[in-house]
This record gives sequence, structure tokens and C-alpha cells, in this order.
Amino acid sequence: MAAKIKKGDKVVLLAGKDKGKTGSVLQVFPDDMRATVQGLNLVRRHTKQTAAQDSGIYTKEAPIHLSNLALTDAAGKPTRVGFKIQDDGKKVRVAKSTGDVIDG
Repeated sequence: MAAKIKKGDKVVLLAGKDKGKTGSVLQVFPDDMRATVQGLNLVRRHTKQTAAQDSGIYTKEAPIHLSNLALTDAAGKPTRVGFKIQDDGKKVRVAKSTGDVIDG
């Protein structure tokens, strides 16, 4: 299955506590169908002290299910993603709302 959301994409959150906010994809986990988005779905973790880090309460991004994310088009609105084969045989992602080719 082709990846509709990739690292570096601008996405908008469709559900959850941060609904409507936008961010950039930091990491995608295709096997789990999840992704982490910069500044969204923040959770606080209490960590013990180890040789590598100090103890404390740290805030970090938790993975979000891909069904709760939508790619943004050039105008910043959520859009679905389709695929198109160009004349030179290259497969590209296309925004369903506008038909524009998505960079990446």
C-alpha cells in the first residue's frame, strides 16, 4: 500500500483534544498506522534517572492514528489524497479537493 502521509507533510488533526490544529509529521509508523506530529497530542511522561538522562516530567508527542489526520492543501484546508501516474510514468500524490500535485 502506498503511503498517503509521509514525514515532513503538513497535516491537520480531525479528532481528539487538539482537533483543528495543524503541524508537521515527524515520524510515521506504517505497521501501526500511526504518526507523530510536531506540537500535537502532547503527553507528559514521568521518567526515572538513568545514566543517559535526568529524572523529571517530560512533555513529548505521542503517536496519532492516521485516520485522525488529513493532509493540508495549498490553502491550508484538509484534503484527501489520491494518486496519479504522470506522462513520464512517475506516480505522484494528488490533493482530491484541488487536483494539485503534493510535493514530497
